[in-house]
Amino acid sequence: MNMQAKPPKAAKPVPRGPQVNFLEPAGDPGLSGPGSPAWKVFHNPLALAAGGIAAVILELAEPAVRAGVWDHSTFKVDPIQRMVNTGAAAMAVTYGSKKAAQMTFDRVTRMHERVTGQTHEGKAYQAMDPELLTWVHVTAAWGFLQAYIRYAEPDMSREDQDRYYREGAAKGYGFGAKWVPLSADEVDTYMAEKVKGLYVNDTVQEFLKIVGDATPMGKAARPLQRLLTQAGIDLLTEDMQKACGVRVTHPLGVRGVRAVVGALAATARFVTRRKGNGPAEQACRRMGVSTDCLYAN
Repeated sequence: MNMQAKPPKAAKPVPRGPQVNFLEPAGDPGLSGPGSPAWKVFHNPLALAAGGIAAVILELAEPAVRAGVWDHSTFKVDPIQRMVNTGAAAMAVTYGSKKAAQMTFDRVTRMHERVTGQTHEGKAYQAMDPELLTWVHVTAAWGFLQAYIRYAEPDMSREDQDRYYREGAAKGYGFGAKWVPLSADEVDTYMAEKVKGLYVNDTVQEFLKIVGDATPMGKAARPLQRLLTQAGIDLLTEDMQKACGVRVTHPLGVRGVRAVVGALAATARFVTRRKGNGPAEQACRRMGVSTDCLYAN
């Protein structure tokens, strides 16, 4: 009998670097802790994915960050692993202990210290430039928050938004920024000024194609990945979309994208509330609190 061996299944990507134990040490709240806006914002995976895509679009439209991210990362050759690594770092500094957060800051800083070069326009840059680190911090914080507000808590108060940015400053400083905005108003002012320096480039379009075709949840979920990519674009303001050269092109249109992603985010919230056992739930056990603190209501 001529039997052909089945090709081995591709290994599931796992975070590179030290693995974080979110269950220990007991009683360590980390950088935020139960009841913080960050513990809610970073909990819904679909909102987090859309917010992350919005952030990367903004980052790649900035000349120096574009060169640093695109020329010195694995995004082009292994986008799934890159997303897994980035997500793992975000979980570590949000739900991990203070020690886990510091270890993550140190590890990422060591990688960034090696990243230097020239922009595509010939200007020298260093990844550890505090101004660039501020931009990366703010775009990520802003993107995740906008996604959370749209798909999880539309009525989130301005006070809670201010608290989110104020408490999140520890992450920005931890990764090397020297200044970060501490309120929603300060973020809005900073973003409005920075958008003036963004520019349309091919890298943004290449990123959108790569992330839209990526299959972190398997090939069957590729339509969902493309939908989330469009949801990320939709989070950007009109001025941001124009500056970055992007717009929603999904056949469902803006309303359709929002409706479907909103329904999926609600489903994810329902499932995690009953069966979740990720970093957030483990952090709750570390602190001896109910997982109710991870939800708006």
